[in-house]
Amino acid sequence: FPWKSISSSRCPPPGSRWSRNARAPLPLVPCSMVLRESPFPNRLLSGLYSLGQYLLFPSYWAADCLLDLRETTAERQQRRCCRCCPLRALVTGPLLLLLLILSMPGALLGLLLWLPMQVARRPFAYKHNMLSRHPEVWELPGTGKVFSFVSANVCLLPNGLAKNSNLGQMKQRAARIGQCLTQGEASASFASPRSSQFDGEREAGPREISVPFPPDVDFVCLQEVFDQRAGAHLCQLLSPFYEHIVYNVGAYGLQGCCTLKVLSSGLFLASRYPVLAAQYCCYPNGIREDALSAKGLLSVQVRSCSSCGEPRPVTEPCPLPAHAQIRCDQLTMGLSWVQLFQDTHAQRGDVVAFDVFCGDFNFDNCSSGDELEQTHEIFRQYQDPCRVGPRQDRPWAIGTFRSMLEAEGFTALVQGRLCPWTHTGSPWEGRRIDYILYREHPTTISLTTEVEKFSFITQLAGCSDHVAVGLQLLLNPAPQ
Repeated sequence: FPWKSISSSRCPPPGSRWSRNARAPLPLVPCSMVLRESPFPNRLLSGLYSLGQYLLFPSYWAADCLLDLRETTAERQQRRCCRCCPLRALVTGPLLLLLLILSMPGALLGLLLWLPMQVARRPFAYKHNMLSRHPEVWELPGTGKVFSFVSANVCLLPNGLAKNSNLGQMKQRAARIGQCLTQGEASASFASPRSSQFDGEREAGPREISVPFPPDVDFVCLQEVFDQRAGAHLCQLLSPFYEHIVYNVGAYGLQGCCTLKVLSSGLFLASRYPVLAAQYCCYPNGIREDALSAKGLLSVQVRSCSSCGEPRPVTEPCPLPAHAQIRCDQLTMGLSWVQLFQDTHAQRGDVVAFDVFCGDFNFDNCSSGDELEQTHEIFRQYQDPCRVGPRQDRPWAIGTFRSMLEAEGFTALVQGRLCPWTHTGSPWEGRRIDYILYREHPTTISLTTEVEKFSFITQLAGCSDHVAVGLQLLLNPAPQ
């Protein structure tokens, strides 16, 4: 996710470092759009799009249920206690296949209606909730202010596809994830999250491994919310706590990309602060199964105070380990798109103190096969609180990706029975592929930015194959 937040005094004028290389040719960069809730300009187009989806749904549901007959490790263990499970698969399989065949004519009609509608569809939906509780207004110059971010890959694919990650029960996992994300918000006024605190280098700020999500998170950035039903359910669960939500992000069909996209980008953003502008860009170089999803970059501009702003991007590059150059190209495109987005929305008088770039990057900083990505330009422009340099993380950093086939050790960490590193300093095994990066910007108001806390949040164990990460940035007026 790259995002940009802005306030009444806006970005640096053209000629600042944001403007450098802004004229370089960029592929597939759509114009930013004025935010309205519906992704369609009128109800007629929205209705036709919905009709196409209704016609496609029976085939989609039957195909998903067929793929869902494949068992996860947990389901295989349950089958040992229930002899009727294999018989149920033998009966339901042919019935689902028959339904899939019978629904094909309607699906073809729906596809012919659904594909042209993508031309008129804005590549994201937006929800504005009227809440009684608003974030505290921050006036500058004044006292310090903490901004809190959470980024998590939640693997909310349709059930059949989620089985590739040894996960199932998408509806139940979406409800559980929403509950975890809002638990701290609901109890913020009378309870504190339970966590384990660890010492480290003072200059990097405090770190923690936290079981629950922290309370009062300002920005929630999720990846792999591919299923539209899961995205709608998360919107419903987060709406009482977040006034602004951007979801269902991505260009479907053939719109904006050279291959047919049947899944969205999976990006999802919930913000306490007003969203002023948003832009989605699709990576044009996805390959194999990754080419079927509209993975890309979401840039969002928010107003965070009366005189200050920050940009933020969210992204998820190519996950295939053998294609490091593709991931590097996608990161390079992401940096260019962020630059263009910032230049497009720059207005004289804005103050942008910092911006944040977060998401699942699909490579880590220590593996021998990821050398190309480890030295990418993004790490010279942005700061990674967990990183010392290429091939070297800070000793307190832990892996954020674990195979669900290794769930026993993963659950032990969550329950506090497994120390993330031993007394010799050996790190807990796992690849740290989920990042929250930040960078400071020169401003007319003298401000300092420091990491107050970086968290590894383990509450989603069993719901996802990733550990969520959190970042708290403290902005202070510099002493005169």
